[in-house]
Amino acid sequence: MKKTLARKIIEAHIVSGLWRPGEEIAITIDQTLTQDATGTLVYLEFESLGLDSVKTELSASYVDHNLLQTDFKNADDHDFLRTCAMKYGVWFSPPGNGISHPVHMERFGAPGKTLLGSDSHTSTAGSLGMLAIGAGGLDVALAMAGEPFFFRCPSVMGVRLTGRLKPWVTAKDVILEMLRRHTVSGGIGKVIEYWGPGVATLSATERATIANMGAELGATTSVFPSDARTKEFLSRCGRLKAWRPLEADKGAAYDETDEIDLSRLEPLIACPSSPDNVKKVSELAGTPIGQAIIGSSVNFSYHDLMSVALALKGKTVHPGVSFEINPGSRAVLENAEAAGGTRLLTHAGGRIHQSGCLGCIGMGQAPATGTASVRTFPRNFPGRSGTEDDRVYLASPQTCAASALNGCITDPRALGRQPKVVEPRRYVFNDAIMQRPLAGKERGKVEIIRGPNIAPFPAFDTLPADYAGRVLLKAADNVTTDHIMPAGNDVLPLRSNIPAISEHCFSRLDKGFAQRCRQAGGGIIAAGANYGQGSSREHAAIAPRYLGIRAVIAVGFARIHRTNLVNFGIAPLLFVDRGGYEMVTQGMSIGLKGIRKAIESGLEAIVADAGGVGLDLKIDLTLRERGIILAGGRLNLIRKGMQA
Repeated sequence: MKKTLARKIIEAHIVSGLWRPGEEIAITIDQTLTQDATGTLVYLEFESLGLDSVKTELSASYVDHNLLQTDFKNADDHDFLRTCAMKYGVWFSPPGNGISHPVHMERFGAPGKTLLGSDSHTSTAGSLGMLAIGAGGLDVALAMAGEPFFFRCPSVMGVRLTGRLKPWVTAKDVILEMLRRHTVSGGIGKVIEYWGPGVATLSATERATIANMGAELGATTSVFPSDARTKEFLSRCGRLKAWRPLEADKGAAYDETDEIDLSRLEPLIACPSSPDNVKKVSELAGTPIGQAIIGSSVNFSYHDLMSVALALKGKTVHPGVSFEINPGSRAVLENAEAAGGTRLLTHAGGRIHQSGCLGCIGMGQAPATGTASVRTFPRNFPGRSGTEDDRVYLASPQTCAASALNGCITDPRALGRQPKVVEPRRYVFNDAIMQRPLAGKERGKVEIIRGPNIAPFPAFDTLPADYAGRVLLKAADNVTTDHIMPAGNDVLPLRSNIPAISEHCFSRLDKGFAQRCRQAGGGIIAAGANYGQGSSREHAAIAPRYLGIRAVIAVGFARIHRTNLVNFGIAPLLFVDRGGYEMVTQGMSIGLKGIRKAIESGLEAIVADAGGVGLDLKIDLTLRERGIILAGGRLNLIRKGMQA
């Protein structure tokens, strides 16, 4: 049987289940990564398992989100993460060293390996021929403990690339075209696998841009073959030994197909406030802007930075534009500096920041009131920037540079001849900055540092026999985890304190939600399609659970968030049809009589009492997931097993 690349990697790691799309499988995980915004909970969860070391081939902890130290909270979390890494045999990348995804590609990525990360953009490493999946923190903590990762076997969408990108057209335009065609829910339940002659024209870091934003399609992950371009990248990183060729069998059949002729693309831009609201840059030319930002986890590379630097050589950005640069890694910054790129950028009026996520997660760089911001970031959800009435556009580095020069959205093709970027034969790295895992004897001497903001993980009770509650919030389609649990410098520092962060739950949609939950003693959330899209942050499930939410009834769920709901004992129920969603109103009382027995006995449906009217609901849970819901969460189930 001729197999896709995704299937080859999954079947090489499968330990439970069979390759049947839609059915639950489990795979072994070779590598894990965490970042600081989600990592504190991961290590609290891992610590509760009582192990003295991680059981993976390699685990890495990155500090790249909560970099602003406006008080003690972020700094305390950094010390906690650093000492946890020392205690448990984990690589530690300190603040300023870079964003997890580019640094992991540079130092640890390897074709054919599985990578699980507590960040939805972990899929970036699919650019190297890895199966790299974003997940909730608890799944990552368990993978670090040697447990397999459970998920629904995906179907595989094969996207055939042909042709070659024209000048000023980039990999960002490829993934924006995918979002234009397939929307933010078009990849749910799928691996997006790129193949065809056009793949060879894209460098590993260009592929990383595409793989990164596959998360915005809702895809399980994206994957590229490991070929000569992969070998070229790993050689530049001084890691040629990690390379091996890997690709789909010739003639492999895909469950779904699409084709993009790279030569027919032109510069594209995602308009406010969704990554799939895509138009041609030429259609928006002349729209005034007040900010342009280059960098983040999606356009992080040396090539991205230098292409902008050379395009701005001898020029100055518009005086009304705040032009900012966030290098993906310290290595990218140092190599660009060696080539004279940083001087070109600063002379043009650029503000070079430390290597980190920064404005992408709302940690600084908020745009001014009433102004538009053009960014190379992967997301532009409303308010994510830190400015409530923001107007954030997503575009390529070249489009951002051209727009910064003119003070308005500008097609980069207006800049004339595109300068050529020559990559160094070998990137310069300073690996001394990263903290290597300690030997076993040394680990035993380490004391974990805990600041006062690191609160104990809350205890959750088991599912009752019957449950009834009011609908405390009715949400629309495509509600994101940013809506449920906002980012930004006022909320992110609370990531290790569930009681404190829960006060911000749904504050972007309904500032009274947390208080209403406390007054009602819990309840139910009703939602439309693709509920929970976006970030992998498990806080978007833990905070509602802490506030007493025991069920979310939706038209459909995003993959990671659905798993997080299950992991923390919230039942993810489905409306049988759209009519049920339309009938439900906020404040309505819904009774789930016999919910425990229905889940326990394997029933696939239940009739709820919605204000005296029968409401048909689906119970789409695997046997394993049912056990987790009944126990009140996966940690309860694990502790019970450990006690037994």
